[in-house]
Amino acid sequence: MSELEKINASEGEKKIREAFKTKDWSEIKSSDSWTIFRVMAEFVEGFDKLARIGPCVSIFGSARTDEKNEYYQTASKIGEMLVQHGYGVITGGGPGIMEAGNRGAHKAGGKSVGLNIELPFEQFSNIYIDPDKLITFDYFFVRKVMFIRYSQGFVVMPGGMGTLDELFEALTLIQTEKIGRFPIVLVGREYWSGLVDWLRKVVCEKEKNIGEGDFDLFSVVDTPEEAVAVIDDFYSKYLLSPNF
Repeated sequence: MSELEKINASEGEKKIREAFKTKDWSEIKSSDSWTIFRVMAEFVEGFDKLARIGPCVSIFGSARTDEKNEYYQTASKIGEMLVQHGYGVITGGGPGIMEAGNRGAHKAGGKSVGLNIELPFEQFSNIYIDPDKLITFDYFFVRKVMFIRYSQGFVVMPGGMGTLDELFEALTLIQTEKIGRFPIVLVGREYWSGLVDWLRKVVCEKEKNIGEGDFDLFSVVDTPEEAVAVIDDFYSKYLLSPNF
């Protein structure tokens, strides 16, 4: 185990032990009060900066994707094409796919937004974000609110746990009609086919936990042209407007 892994394990154990610690009322009140103010501060900064950015599309994907990877190149091209079609680009602000999306938007001279988050490893802001459009969060749930509230579409590249979290957050909010039915595009048929097959055969057909109509909530494509076309086709029926 590396030193970083030992530190992370120690921090994780500390958090578990803290959860079982008995606290008196004054400790709870003091701790929770400061948390409320910190959460409020993140919401205020996010609302203030993002309310002025105009129509944008979020690009989700792994922080671990190398620059030479085909998905990095695809994400960069999608970011570039989105700007050329009149959208800004929002990413998680970090390396990998996020960097690629911001890089494409920056190359095309469009709005390049980064919603970064402080993590113990692998997350740092990339250099292709507009300086006035970088926000760093401490709370994942505040960051996800900003993605959803200020995006007019979602492009989901291959990624890990965080990417899946963002994907299903958007799908859930659309399925439950908490937000409008904005386009969700999964890029990479080979990567996503296993998940889609499982959702169809097990979650839908066998267990009936979702309906057949839920598969209409997203599209699966392979190329940047196909991804941007899905979003353009959707908005050919509507005027571009903020997601709130």
